[in-house]
This record gives sequence, C-alpha cells and structure tokens, in this order.
Amino acid sequence: MSAQNQVRRMTVPEIMARKGKVPVVCLTAYDAPTAAILDEHCDLILVGDSVGMVVHGLTSTVGVTLDMMILHGQAVMRTAKKALVVVDLPFGSYEDSPITAFKNASRVMMETGCQAVKIESGSYAAETISYLTERGIPVMSHVGLRPQSMNVLGGFRARGRTKEVADEIIENAIAAAKAGSFAVVVEGVSEDLADKVTKAVSIPTIGIGASPNCDGQVLVTPDMLGLFDWTPKFVKKYGDLKGLIETCARNYAKEVKARSFPSDEFTYKFKKK
Repeated sequence: MSAQNQVRRMTVPEIMARKGKVPVVCLTAYDAPTAAILDEHCDLILVGDSVGMVVHGLTSTVGVTLDMMILHGQAVMRTAKKALVVVDLPFGSYEDSPITAFKNASRVMMETGCQAVKIESGSYAAETISYLTERGIPVMSHVGLRPQSMNVLGGFRARGRTKEVADEIIENAIAAAKAGSFAVVVEGVSEDLADKVTKAVSIPTIGIGASPNCDGQVLVTPDMLGLFDWTPKFVKKYGDLKGLIETCARNYAKEVKARSFPSDEFTYKFKKK
C-alpha cells in the first residue's frame, strides 16, 4: 500500500482536541467483522469488558479476564484501521497497585496493538492513571455507574441520586482529568449531573446514559443493534438484529427440512472424465 492510500488512525491528542467541538462517536466492538464495519463511522472503538455479558453470557463484567480482553482486542485490531482503539482493563487487573496496573496495561497494549486502555475511576485511581500516562500508556477513565463495582453499588442502577454521591462523581472525574486521562466515560447519571461533569473537566466526556451535551457518546453495539429483548433505558435500538437472525434461521431450517437447500446453485457437480 502506498503512503497516499494509507488510512491514518485517530490519535489521543485529536480526541482530546474535540472537547466542546464535534462530538466523539464511539461504539463497542469485540470481533474483527464488526470492527471492520464500525471503523468507517467511529472516532473511537471501545473493546469493553461488556463482552463478558453480551458475548459470553456472564451476568456481570466481574468474571471477565485479562486473557479475554486481549483475545478480543487482537480481533478488533486486525480490522480497525481508522478509529482509536481502547481496551478495557478488567476487574482485578489494576486496582492492586500502579505497578500491577502498568504490568497488565502494557501487556494489553503490546499484545493487541491498541492505542489506549480504560479503567473505572474511583477515588483510588488518580495515582494509577498518573503512573500509566507517565510511562506512555494513554488512559480513558470511567465514572458514574461503574459495572465492575456493581456488587458494592447494589446492581446496575443510575448513580448520583444524592448530593453526596453526585459530588463524589464530579470529584472522581476531576481527579482523573488532573491525573492525565485523555477522556472520561460518564455512565448512568442524570442529565444535569453529566452536564456538571462535562463543565468541570478539561477533557472530553463520553456519555452513556448521560447527557447529549457530553463531548461524545458510546453505546454497546449489540444493544444498539437490537440483539436482545431487554436493554437499559438509555439504549436506542437502531435495528432489529435479533429478529433478522431469527428470520434467517427459521427460513434455513425450513429449507433444510424440505430438502430445498442446498439446491443446484449451491452444490458442486463435476463433469465426468
């Protein structure tokens, strides 16, 4: 491929420069075919630990392993050429210490080729974020509803109902930004709280169940495509993938039972010599 025809990938500084400007478009991907389709339309592709629930059938993201994230990150990186690719660090891979976080984050980046990692950002996270960014690992943070903390928070519930919790979310976002995060996901909070977070930090906010005034938006792609009957309140279904798959499977089964598939069109027949 000549230099003129090469596709240039979105960079961390370019994402940061979108603060208050054209919203950042982000979706999740966990496999090569999906990443190839989304790549043309997304500024950022997130290989989220949501893979545990929407692909592997887990009841939460807590059971996702580092090896799982690396496997799916490798698949996405094989076909995503334009979008910035961020891989989630799973539960238990970064909370212990900045040194542990660096060991696991560097492994993710080296083995997948991704451009950044994401961590859920509680009060403990600032030191880790600073440690990673100082050593060449871009970090996206995550505040509000933090799925990896669902056992402490009491499930997947919107956050910030009290002033105390709302203030904590704002403080966590500010701390993450000051520590060096290039963007912060704001999940499952009221519109007014998301607006306050967006105004409080100098880095782009990526909303999911937050506010249209965030500096970007992200959805879990299988939710957005309508693969499941139930989705969170904040998900808009842009398609009916579940219905399409059911229709295709039904028609296939019908034709197999009727022996109308495979027909001559789909069958090899060699001329006799």
